Amino acid sequence: MPWALLGILFIVCAVACAVGFYKFVYFLSIGYGFAVALGGVAVLVMYFVNPTAVPLWIMLVQVALFIAYGARLSGFLLVREFKNATFKKTEVAKDTLAKNDQKKMPVFVLATIWVFVSALYVMQVSPMLFRYNNGATDVVLPIVGFAISVFGLVLEALADKQKSTQKKERPDMVAMKGLYKMCRCPNYLGEILFWTGVFVSGITAYVGVGQWIMAIFAYVAIVYIMFNGAQRLEKRQMARYGDNEEYNTYANKTPIIIPLLPIYHLNKKK
Repeated sequence: MPWALLGILFIVCAVACAVGFYKFVYFLSIGYGFAVALGGVAVLVMYFVNPTAVPLWIMLVQVALFIAYGARLSGFLLVREFKNATFKKTEVAKDTLAKNDQKKMPVFVLATIWVFVSALYVMQVSPMLFRYNNGATDVVLPIVGFAISVFGLVLEALADKQKSTQKKERPDMVAMKGLYKMCRCPNYLGEILFWTGVFVSGITAYVGVGQWIMAIFAYVAIVYIMFNGAQRLEKRQMARYGDNEEYNTYANKTPIIIPLLPIYHLNKKK
């Protein structure tokens, strides 16, 4: 295992997501996007400092995908935060913020979370690092992986756009048109596909049990996180729309994440 390089990557990801100390949720959102983008850049810098047999264009495409992913995620969230800035000036917001201040996590808890998420982000970027370190020269699987990742990114972006448009048209109902006819969480599906592509692109580069375990763990973790996120989203929707016949008809016949896979609910219906 290239522990020294993994250590450098860990420092980069930790610095990138340290914004979570300002607001806890940033560890898992804005800081996440920063860490993925800067982690990819860090590996590219390693390549320029000490080149291996890996074709340069493969490194450039991979880092471009990580930057695009990070920019889309962090950019989207930063814009949303900016739009909410005026609300935070209201009396209601002040009261909410005051309550949240009383619930601030202890520093040691934040530090523990920081270390764990930084390690996870290192694992997610590790396929690129392993390809660089091991000097893998094949191009077929990287191309296949890149194509899957691009498809996932496009799917996420379109899903978010369609959801925003539909919520403006019907703020009292979940999105049900376009990609949302395919599954109820196409943005989560796009996220899974992006990281599927990253994992696939490195399959021919992994050397040793440790590298395989790290890459597989990162992939399984993101899939679990997406299904867990879908479960929590469905729980909120059931609480709000559970008595709505239109919502129930839609939810009962539309897979929650994977199209054509007959998994319609991740929570028990009352």
